[in-house]
Amino acid sequence: MRAHYRSTGLHEAELAADPFEQFARWFAQAVASGLHEPNAMVVATADPDGRPGARMVLLKGYDERGFVFFTNYGSRKGVEITRNPSVALVFPWHPIARQIVIEGRAGRVEPEETAAYFHSRPHGSQIGAWASAQSTVAASREEIEESYRRLAALHPEGSEVPVPPEWGGFRVEPDRVEFWQGRENRLHDRLRYVRRPHGWHVERLYP
Repeated sequence: MRAHYRSTGLHEAELAADPFEQFARWFAQAVASGLHEPNAMVVATADPDGRPGARMVLLKGYDERGFVFFTNYGSRKGVEITRNPSVALVFPWHPIARQIVIEGRAGRVEPEETAAYFHSRPHGSQIGAWASAQSTVAASREEIEESYRRLAALHPEGSEVPVPPEWGGFRVEPDRVEFWQGRENRLHDRLRYVRRPHGWHVERLYP
């Protein structure tokens, strides 16, 4: 299985002054391309023994402070981030031959930000956040569905669902952001922003 990339490439002169503006440009282009769920990203973490873990989540916001996603703080990724805040994010935009790799440190967002996002979710998703003891072992699918039914009865449609105490957002503050553009003959373009004391430095990597 092999794909031949024939893009026009990525050049230093075209880059934005910082990785957040460059991300916004590429994200808008990914959306315009019709790419399914362009906000889907891999979150990679590691436990205290260095054992890695990775999973797909959805980006829910970004600005010059970093990139935000939400989860159960008691989940595997939540526990690992709490113990080791160094994480990596990957946006795998295969149909347009692009990737973005973000490395940095994650920290919890403010409770007010978590509450605002939680109450913007569909009612069923709010109930689901309560019903799922994320990453723990379930005896059966029926046990999960019964938990949902019980909580849905407790908080019927139209009522306000409180934010679960162990649910919230993480913001990843980057120190390195790589923009990868597929090129012919495997000579891909890889331009990486590196945070320095007085701003961002751009370096080109061999493919």
